Amino acid sequence: MIQEQKTDPVIEEIHKVRREISDRFGGDVRAIAADANARMAASGCPVWKSSDNNAIDRSGESRRPDVENLSSPPGDR
Repeated sequence: MIQEQKTDPVIEEIHKVRREISDRFGGDVRAIAADANARMAASGCPVWKSSDNNAIDRSGESRRPDVENLSSPPGDR
């Protein structure tokens, strides 16, 4: 017996809104992000920012300090 897949109206609404936003910006993810950032800045609400401890720069390289230069944890000595 094959069961029909049930659709969740909340999930369907999320997909609908995502398609509308994508269509509004011609699918340009950078334009969507720029608009979101502009709306966040205009809102005046505080926005969480990471501490940038494990950030990756555009080259794909980690900005973490070299692990080789750090001493091992006490349990490993």
